[in-house]
Amino acid sequence: MPKTFSLKYTPIFVFAIITGIIGCKSTADVPIQEVNQTVEEVPDSEFTTEDSLEFVRILREKESEILDYRGSFPKDIEVHHVELELGFDYQNQSVSGIARLLISPHFYPIKTFELDAKEFELGRISKIVGEDTLKLGYSYTDAEKITIYLPEEIQKEDSIWVEINYKAFPERSTKAGSSAITDTKGLYFIDPLDTIPNKPTMIWTQGETEHNSRWFPMVDKPNQRFTQKFILTVPDSLISLSNGELISQNDLGNGMRQDTWVMDIPHAPYLAAVAVGDFGKVSDSWEDVPLGYYVEKGFEAGAKKVFQNTPEMIEFFSELLGVDFPWPKYDQLVVRDFVSGAMENTTLSIFMEELRLTEREAIDSEWDYIIAHELFHQWFGDYVTTESWSNLTLNEAFANYSEYLWNEHFYSRDEADLKLMAEKEGYFYEAETKQVDLIRFKYEDSEDMFDSHSYAKGGAILHMLRKAIGDEAFFESLKHYLKENALKSVEAHDLRLAIEEVTGRDMNWFFNQWFFDKGHPQLLVRADYSQPENVLLEVYQTQDLNTTPIYKLPFEVSWYVEGVRRSKRFVLERAFQQFALENEDPVEVVYFDEQKELLAITNPSFSPEQWSLQFFQSEYGVSRYEALDSLEISGREDLWRQAVKAGLSDDFSSIQEYSLLTLMSKDSWFQDMPELEELVFSIATNSEDNSVKSTALDVLAAQWKEKYNPTFRLMVNHPSYLVAGSALMGLMASETKPMSLEEVESYESEESYHMIIPVAEYYLDNAITGKGPWFMEKVRSLSGDGLYYFFGYFGEYFSMNPDEGEEEAILYLLNLMENSPKTGEKLGAFQALLGFADKPEVVEEMQRISGKESDDFLKQYYGYFLNNL
Repeated sequence: MPKTFSLKYTPIFVFAIITGIIGCKSTADVPIQEVNQTVEEVPDSEFTTEDSLEFVRILREKESEILDYRGSFPKDIEVHHVELELGFDYQNQSVSGIARLLISPHFYPIKTFELDAKEFELGRISKIVGEDTLKLGYSYTDAEKITIYLPEEIQKEDSIWVEINYKAFPERSTKAGSSAITDTKGLYFIDPLDTIPNKPTMIWTQGETEHNSRWFPMVDKPNQRFTQKFILTVPDSLISLSNGELISQNDLGNGMRQDTWVMDIPHAPYLAAVAVGDFGKVSDSWEDVPLGYYVEKGFEAGAKKVFQNTPEMIEFFSELLGVDFPWPKYDQLVVRDFVSGAMENTTLSIFMEELRLTEREAIDSEWDYIIAHELFHQWFGDYVTTESWSNLTLNEAFANYSEYLWNEHFYSRDEADLKLMAEKEGYFYEAETKQVDLIRFKYEDSEDMFDSHSYAKGGAILHMLRKAIGDEAFFESLKHYLKENALKSVEAHDLRLAIEEVTGRDMNWFFNQWFFDKGHPQLLVRADYSQPENVLLEVYQTQDLNTTPIYKLPFEVSWYVEGVRRSKRFVLERAFQQFALENEDPVEVVYFDEQKELLAITNPSFSPEQWSLQFFQSEYGVSRYEALDSLEISGREDLWRQAVKAGLSDDFSSIQEYSLLTLMSKDSWFQDMPELEELVFSIATNSEDNSVKSTALDVLAAQWKEKYNPTFRLMVNHPSYLVAGSALMGLMASETKPMSLEEVESYESEESYHMIIPVAEYYLDNAITGKGPWFMEKVRSLSGDGLYYFFGYFGEYFSMNPDEGEEEAILYLLNLMENSPKTGEKLGAFQALLGFADKPEVVEEMQRISGKESDDFLKQYYGYFLNNL
């Protein structure tokens, strides 16, 4: 039993705790008589040491709410306009700049002000007075902030021009990135000295969150807005890109050129961008807005296909939002070694190299989602901008949800629903170890905000909001929100107020539980069919109420009568509620949230027979997909088998593909249901979906590799690499009609990993030697998923054939593991290096590199395998 204290002594005890926390203080400052009087007034009770510890915990928690609060940055000054003259030193990877900033006090008079400028060497700083300049004093703190001293105090009605001469060294950045944005240099020189074969020299920027202040001085906060004029000195053989419009180009001689870019609509600092490289361009337009698709030369035909839906996207979003695309032009640029998937710089979105495709590779391009995401940011994020990183979801939730809107419009509602379900699953996975408010004012680093909460959960919440108020009200509210807040910074309440103004409905209940609280509902759903004409539904909220609210949830219940769908909507607002459907016609099963509108984990406690009914009854592909998935683990193979068979003829391609993947290893099913073979063959030869067609070919190769050899020979020349690659694998699997080495070698020059990997597998399976140079060439030409898949073959080949370049291969993999900006490349290189784990010196290097790794996932992964070694 813990030691107890009389509560009559509590005030003195509490006072001691408080003074202990704040720091040592002389008791002479304390009026003793006052303390004694307080003691006398308190009744006797018991106070435990646990009570005192709980008090300290609560005290610290309350203090942290104040001390750790991450609100919008105080606006002491306004930066109205930025003019930059920039030159780039490729040898030293530095930027030489002259920055001219037009500033004024926001409200209070100022005599000093601060600018963000990280890792600069500063020259003269001056106030511009007409044609002259007045030198200003300044201090530079921690190589991050410049404090500039003015000769006199200026008022909010005043504005001044300040000129700063500087050199910036973005390569000096040592701050780690996040899982979403893996590096923080702000400006990147890619192969600046042209020393890496097959890699072009480039410069590009990535400013989010506050990294653009690594190459020009500013107040690097999202609640600032300025217009800009960027004057870039670049080699005359290269192209420069930036925000806004290119207004002039001047030949400077000596192989250099000066390009002037003007952005005369104000935007946030993190959205400023420049890029320099030997880019090819595809020109397009939407109405009178010029569009440019920029990529390495030689990939223009692929870029034309990859970005071909951009004009229709702009048209669709403009009409849907009631606000036309708000900028004078829109460029999309594909670069090497990008540190994120893409970035929505105003008028200039920059994408990772996975979108760099040949014309043939682009046939199977599935990048519309990321193109839509960055485009939607031009409204939500660029035109209307979050005022603080705490409110990041006001940018990212909308961009995330744009993927649903585009899929729903251009592809199908089923595609949109299934992708949204995958997004939810990503959030649920993260929520197992991390549950935070969507709008959160407490975080260690702004990079922490880039998570599945801000993106996936935010997008799912917008979908629920749309369903709660209806399409007309939802999109009218977005229009009102955009128009009322055009070119402004916003917080979540601005969105709520816009919706309330349009709908006339209080929306605090929705925002409080979804935007300003953590977690999600977990629902236990039970249906009582004892009166089949009036089914009684019971819904329990089972989430942890210590950390998660009781939710108010509008939801739909649906059922089918002779194939006709019927539904009713209800509102759950208690921990347990019953709902009488009054369905009149007897039913065997009712569906809670059939369309998967809710961000909730539900347990409908269906029997296998009910899952089967859901699969064969539901109008919605996402619901049929869920039923097919549930039947797989139901224990009723007979019902699952019938659903898989029906799935081969489903209108939803994802269900077809799911069914085909199931059949890959179900030899007995083909014996019991010989008609499956004809269904699979029909899909392989007739499907218009290349992914489905390719999966069907994989099934034919797994089950009847000799019988369908002629089909594989026909399909190996298919325009789609997905299809041709599956056909090539089928051909190589043949034992009665094997491909000759000469036939296989004829595919060595292919550029797609769908064709390269079958070749690599053939060489390994058949112990073909002399292919070291080919493996080295291909590992350097691939990127993204293709490179990741290829690593295993690459490592195995050189471990089997060390005399063909093992040392070079190991050095290449170690370099990637240590220096690649991409998590996937580091992971793949590490996995390939495990093939050389019999070499102590290799393991020692892997351990050294592992010790330097900052990514938590990689550190844990490396540690697990290295410890086992």
